Amino acid sequence: MKLIIINGPNLNLLGKREPEIYGSQTMEDFIIHLRKKFPNINLEYFQSNHEGRILDKLHEIGFSYDGIILNGGAYTHTSIAIADAISAISTPVIEVHISNVYARENFRHHSYFSAYCKGVIVGLGMKGYEWAVMDFIGK
Repeated sequence: MKLIIINGPNLNLLGKREPEIYGSQTMEDFIIHLRKKFPNINLEYFQSNHEGRILDKLHEIGFSYDGIILNGGAYTHTSIAIADAISAISTPVIEVHISNVYARENFRHHSYFSAYCKGVIVGLGMKGYEWAVMDFIGK
């Protein structure tokens, strides 16, 4: 099974950025944890602060992977282009947010992505990515 985690803007700062909201673990360390926990899964990771690069990655892998775990960061609330890409590809997408976006600013309460995703996991910290992997492998 081939899965990819795609993280959007500012998520390269996990472990440093607002640890009271996002925790102190880096994404790189968490990916190591996931690969150890799920050794039979080909798990890739991609992060970009640039909307076009995220679009390009979705187009590149959106017909050949078994699943995409997407944390679009702020693009979740602004990018119709990424939402259109999700709706155009055949690979299922699970939307993940580390923080509880509904307990934050009002503009974070709307996602352009959710309607095109298999599911949404919100506010469970880094564990949300793990739960998304578990869903894709049927556990």
